[in-house]
Amino acid sequence: MFLSQNQISGTIPDDMGKFVELQDLRVNNNRFLGMIPSSIGRLRNLQFLDLSGNDFSSRIPSTIGNLSLLLYMYLSYNNLGSFIPSSIGNCQKLLELNLSRNGLTGSLPKEVVSIPSLRSMDLSQNQLNSTLPAEIGSLKNLEYFNVSRNGLVGSVPNSVGGCVKLEFLDLQGNSLRGNIPSSLSALRGLRVLDLSRNRFDGLVPEYLAEFTLLALNLSFNDLEGALPQGGVFNNASAVSVAGNPKLCGGVPELRLPKCNLKHHKKSNLKLKIVMISTTLALAVIVGGALVFFCLKRRRPPPPSNPFANTLLQVSYQTLSQATGGFSEESLLGAGSYGAVYRGALGEDEKLVAVKVLNLSQRGAVRSFVAECEALRNIRHRNLVKVVTACSGFDLQGNDFKALVYEFMPNGSLDDWLHPDPDEEDQRRGRARRLGLAQRVSIAIDVACAVDYLHQQCAEPIIHCDIKPSNVLLDDDLVGHVGDFGLARFLTKATTHQQSSSLIRGTIGYTAPEYGFGGEPTTCGDVYSFGILLLEMFSGRRPTDEMFRDGFGIHSFVGNCLVEEAKEVVDPWLLREMEDAVRFSIGDGDQSFMEQHKLRQLVFEVLNVGVACSVDSAKERMTISDAVGRLQSIRDCVANGR
Repeated sequence: MFLSQNQISGTIPDDMGKFVELQDLRVNNNRFLGMIPSSIGRLRNLQFLDLSGNDFSSRIPSTIGNLSLLLYMYLSYNNLGSFIPSSIGNCQKLLELNLSRNGLTGSLPKEVVSIPSLRSMDLSQNQLNSTLPAEIGSLKNLEYFNVSRNGLVGSVPNSVGGCVKLEFLDLQGNSLRGNIPSSLSALRGLRVLDLSRNRFDGLVPEYLAEFTLLALNLSFNDLEGALPQGGVFNNASAVSVAGNPKLCGGVPELRLPKCNLKHHKKSNLKLKIVMISTTLALAVIVGGALVFFCLKRRRPPPPSNPFANTLLQVSYQTLSQATGGFSEESLLGAGSYGAVYRGALGEDEKLVAVKVLNLSQRGAVRSFVAECEALRNIRHRNLVKVVTACSGFDLQGNDFKALVYEFMPNGSLDDWLHPDPDEEDQRRGRARRLGLAQRVSIAIDVACAVDYLHQQCAEPIIHCDIKPSNVLLDDDLVGHVGDFGLARFLTKATTHQQSSSLIRGTIGYTAPEYGFGGEPTTCGDVYSFGILLLEMFSGRRPTDEMFRDGFGIHSFVGNCLVEEAKEVVDPWLLREMEDAVRFSIGDGDQSFMEQHKLRQLVFEVLNVGVACSVDSAKERMTISDAVGRLQSIRDCVANGR
């Protein structure tokens, strides 16, 4: 039974249990409410159950444990408070379990973490407040485990080393404590490890440097000592250790203090002297002075300009030479506050993008300072990396300011969504278009970048100008959010230290509340991201001439989704789906179903865009939820479901 992505409301009748031969029940992303009927336990042939994205409340019925043939259980994005029933442990064939974002409380039943077949378990963003059961080690087939943003306590059990197939482990946002267990060294297949925002202490294990990690987040704990060398620790864009003031060492980009072994030795010597004899008062005083001096040196004074001690500053002459004298041939584009040039910097002639500020433009200097301030302490794989900066004078003695970024060879997302028909590669017949999987992946890249700015920075940052032209694509078409010229720190924005009149988002992408003098908020960025999503999958700009008199892209897409009208989908994507089905192997009915599934996935993405771009800021989907939804859609695209 497939009823996904509709506007169906009301309750599921209790006589649902009469359909005893039912094998597949998907009613996700509707408006069902009330209780999940206990009669669902009579569907003993059920293999796929998806009730996610509704308003089910009360509790998960214990009879759900009667579904002994169940392979997939998705109950996320509901209001299923209360406890996780231990009877789920009876579903011994379960491959994937997703109970995330429900407000579930209590403990994680040991029966649930003893299902040997489980490959994926997502219990994130609930209110679980127990310890992690030692039985977790029995999950020999587990590849994905996410219990982030709960209230879990205690230490990580050593038995977790038994999850030998684990590739993704996310424990962030709990109250876990103690050392990072040595048993994790058995998880040689780990690709992503997030232990951030807990209370872990002690040393960072050396074995982590031996893993082939794609991302490691240890930020905001109480870790100490020297950071290991090699492996992921040599890639500052893949590792985060912010908020651990006792850590030292590491690559320069991590900006940790140098390890001062001499200081620690003197501190220990001082302690020994005090314990041995009180007659050496002078030595104690001298030792105390040395300790104070060392600590003082480890805490540098605040920088005198926005990028001091963070960016290697270059001269005007260096940038002029790198860009051929800022020639027209090297010009990549121009914006409100300046122009961007392609250049080759350094002895290795590394390709860079040089943004030269037009200082005669009102607000350009403020934009430069805002961008430097925002980029000074942030680092994420989906943010454009700033390489260096220049603040000085040109050859005529005029003020000159520029920022240098890593070069993105595939240009902006806007270039790909709306290619210029006169481009040379178009004349050669090479259409610059993005397929469904690529668009979903880029959308996730942007959402992850925004989520990082809002949720994971020490001081949350509001971008204020999320749009396709500010999303740049690298060699692998990975999306990187750039242009922080309008960025605001949340603490400053909410304390009115910056006037809202200075907020100049881009028409079509700016949240409606900004038009009425509202202060910048994270909800404003979510609105802009929602509009970007609608543009990516409908193929229409929000400023299209068809949108006028209060009828915008949000209304257009929302109305079309109700009728599942294919006119809402970018024609290029429709052609891609038709081509994929045309060349697939199978009978006509299978081909039709495959095309229908692909279109449904596009509709799901558009639904996320609509939910993010509603007029009321309070009713918008959170960026974290948007990331979760899009990642689920990406998995479906990849798996052909």
